[in-house]
Amino acid sequence: MAFLALGINHKTASVDVRERVAFTPDQMVEALRQLCRVTPTREAAILSTCNRSELYLQQDQVEADAVLAWLANYHRLSLDELKACAYVHVDDQAVRHMMRVASGLDSLVLGEPQILGQMKSAYAVAREAGSVGPLLGRLFQATFSTAKTVRTDTAIGENPVSVAFAAVSLARQIFSNLQRSQALLIGAGETITLVARHLHEQGVKKIVVANRTLERASALAAELGAHAILLADIPDELHNSDIVISSTASQLPILGKGAVEQALKRRKHKPMFMVDIAVPRDIEPQVGELDDVYLYTVDDLHEVVAENLKSRQGAAQAAEELVAAGTEDFMQRLRELAAVDVLKAYRQHAERIRDDELSKAQRLLANGGSAEDVLAQLARGLTNKLLHAPSVQLKKLSAEGRVEALSMAQELFALHEGTEKP
Repeated sequence: MAFLALGINHKTASVDVRERVAFTPDQMVEALRQLCRVTPTREAAILSTCNRSELYLQQDQVEADAVLAWLANYHRLSLDELKACAYVHVDDQAVRHMMRVASGLDSLVLGEPQILGQMKSAYAVAREAGSVGPLLGRLFQATFSTAKTVRTDTAIGENPVSVAFAAVSLARQIFSNLQRSQALLIGAGETITLVARHLHEQGVKKIVVANRTLERASALAAELGAHAILLADIPDELHNSDIVISSTASQLPILGKGAVEQALKRRKHKPMFMVDIAVPRDIEPQVGELDDVYLYTVDDLHEVVAENLKSRQGAAQAAEELVAAGTEDFMQRLRELAAVDVLKAYRQHAERIRDDELSKAQRLLANGGSAEDVLAQLARGLTNKLLHAPSVQLKKLSAEGRVEALSMAQELFALHEGTEKP
């Protein structure tokens, strides 16, 4: 039995690679089923966000290369390219990694809360795909419990900081007065919702929300007194936008260089601030070549994030200690479960011997045998048969020079050296 956690993240891979290894929601279920079908994986879950694509697996033997080969083939990139930026964690290190991720300790923004919800979604999708069994299921539950403890027992989540907050902070540095700015938000998911709320808190009154479906855009717009439009209406609205922040699950860019050029002409080249939080990217990289456009991706937010994290550094050590304790507790309970399986099998074996010997004794009694003799024979039979297999194995191990097995047997059966007095 082995747990694996492998993948890439913002520390090991550029956004160019991350967007090629990302899984869309529509791909997830079939990808999990295929993964379990063509690799030695028994249980699996996939976490795919703008900053990471990770696979959490249970295998009888560690075969990470087979999984990486599948991942490379699935996304049509070379195995060497993937291995250059991939990491693999096994057993207790895999458990620790999952708990660190869920607690926000491995995020671009230290302690950001969104990742826990994303991991819970990954677990739900894996259950839907039928790729989560008892072992990985227990690991996810232990991970959620540890992350909750980190949130409640440390200050890691205080002074809210996220990629969304970092984007708005950067906008505040560029525009002296955000209240005079108009913002276009593309998407209506959790990240854009956070961006919208942060902008609203900063006094931005004019917010337009563009989304593939008008219903979701309208729901978010209604919350903040904003205006909702469809993605198709963006060209008509773009020239009014001082701030453009995009985060969708689109596989193709939503904003191209040509559309932005037209908007700049209509704006008489008044500057535009744009942040592309999506992976794959929503805004063509060539847009950043245009004069009067300040385009940032998630990888450009590092400096902003660093400034907003100073208050959380002290809490990180306490959080790491809680993660270490959670890892040890889970691994200990897992080892106990392994012992339960052995004990259950041995009990069943002993009960079969008991039933056989009891049947013999009952037949002897029915045939007129002495109760005293039958009981003595029952006791001898039980003793001999229960001790037979352990005796044979201990003699064999001793003959092979495995003296540690004899010490283990003494500990297992609670025996003392020498003859114990009655």
